[in-house]
Amino acid sequence: MDFGLSEEQTLLQDSVNRFLADQVSLDKVRLFTKNGDTDKQIWTSLCTLGLGGILIPEELGGTGLSPMDATIVAECLGYRVTPSSFLSTAVMAPVALIASSKREDLLSASAEGNHQFGLAFSEAIGSRDGSGLNWDGNVLDGTTVFVQDLNADTFLVATKEKHLLLVDAKATGVEKVEVPNIDQTRVMGALSFKRSPAELISENIDVYHQVLDAGRVMLAADTLGAAQNMLNQAVAYAGQREQFDRVIASFQAVKHMCAEMVANLEPCRAMVWYAGHALNEVKDEARVTACHTKAHLSEVGQFVAKTATEVHGGMGFTDLVGLHYWFKRIGYNRQMLGSPELLREEAASLQDM
Repeated sequence: MDFGLSEEQTLLQDSVNRFLADQVSLDKVRLFTKNGDTDKQIWTSLCTLGLGGILIPEELGGTGLSPMDATIVAECLGYRVTPSSFLSTAVMAPVALIASSKREDLLSASAEGNHQFGLAFSEAIGSRDGSGLNWDGNVLDGTTVFVQDLNADTFLVATKEKHLLLVDAKATGVEKVEVPNIDQTRVMGALSFKRSPAELISENIDVYHQVLDAGRVMLAADTLGAAQNMLNQAVAYAGQREQFDRVIASFQAVKHMCAEMVANLEPCRAMVWYAGHALNEVKDEARVTACHTKAHLSEVGQFVAKTATEVHGGMGFTDLVGLHYWFKRIGYNRQMLGSPELLREEAASLQDM
């Protein structure tokens, strides 16, 4: 059986890649990491392509595409280390709201690019010392850390009990604390709540897992794109950098490093595509596939990031080349929504059931 992109999906991939090549240069990424003020500009531009509402039904202003289509877009965004709230605003929050049939007004606003969501899932995946949430059915108290997209308008919060809540960023008692993050293309921090109004979106654990699986697949796709870019940069650099009057690409050791990166990364593409396909089409396999895919991409991405940097030698650590943006993106994705170790343990539990 052949498994590949349809003509429409190839056109989607090409159009997103062309847009990002033109609009999201490395200089624009650098600007974001310095002052953080270009995220909404980039996001508004992405929404003009329909990416903000990629999973939102057409009757609500979205494009009504599939999780597989969103996976393709996530790979493109990772390739350009694009600062955006795609994971939270275009994927995880819409999946939660659509599955629970709640807040269609927010779905319409986000599809138009007028509303952004943030993610606060650390309490559901693994709470940390000094954090913890208490929801009494009406208001929320406590602190949650590792909140993604801290500048959002509304936060999708997951409790330890796997309940999904919506909290307005301007609600009473909500305080944001931005925390330095290894991946400066993402705005991360902590949220504290003091009797803050919270709206229950779902207490169904299946909805929680559906949202989480979608997020994990998108992070795997983002890592795939970032790793592919690092590999491409390493090959291009090896073909230009000369040592002992020869390009270093002619050295057997460098050839082996590049070949090993290709051999490890290329099979991952089919794995990521299948994981995106399974979210809607093979739901019985979606959870375990999402776990294995993100765990495997985390490990392969880390290997490619390390090896590509080594191919560049000392230049790989400079901001002139900028390789570190992709390196840090891959490192961030590895830990977000579950480390490889946690994911493999979860997958093993699922397969024992």
